[in-house]
Amino acid sequence: MKNLFCLIAVLTPALVCAEPSSKLAWTAEQLSLVESGNPQKGRELAQACAACHGEQGISAVPTYPSLAGQLPTYLFKQLQDYRDGSRQNPLMNGIAKGLTPQDAADVAAWFSTRPAAILSANAKGAYPTAENLVKRGDKQRLLPPCEVCHGTDGKGQAQDVPALSGQSGDYLAASLRAFKSGERHNDIYARMRILAETLSDPEIEALGLYYQNSQQ
Repeated sequence: MKNLFCLIAVLTPALVCAEPSSKLAWTAEQLSLVESGNPQKGRELAQACAACHGEQGISAVPTYPSLAGQLPTYLFKQLQDYRDGSRQNPLMNGIAKGLTPQDAADVAAWFSTRPAAILSANAKGAYPTAENLVKRGDKQRLLPPCEVCHGTDGKGQAQDVPALSGQSGDYLAASLRAFKSGERHNDIYARMRILAETLSDPEIEALGLYYQNSQQ
């Protein structure tokens, strides 16, 4: 039932009103490239990332994302989106343009092997508004539960659905606000933009804190 709810709420409106906003297509060739990523080569390349994202992929700056434990396919996609301009950030656009697709696959492989951040033991019951959205969604707003796509453990799934558990709450909230305003628009078929538009600012802040402190 949850899966059907997710399809109705996410795919139907997007197919009607949105175009894909990432130039990356998940072909067998692309997936094979990501799977071929060499973590050791990625470790060398990732030394240039340490100032913002931490030596082990755990950022000490709340506004910068931690990359440790993230899905390699998601990381690869973001680097390709930065490279071709589908996602905008002056610093990251320049860095990504200096990476070959194989470099991006290697960097993604390295960060994906790092242990994810653990910022708190458990968020259960601490953020009821967010937990309700994560576990049950909101049928009145056609909001599916967050866990349908991001997993019951917040670890992400498939190619482009990121892990959220342990991520900086400030970064997650900023990302949701960017999707809500349309400033960020590299989500396939506008999925996150459509969902974020229905969220209030307090709900966005609560979701950020929930996932920051949610390790299961």
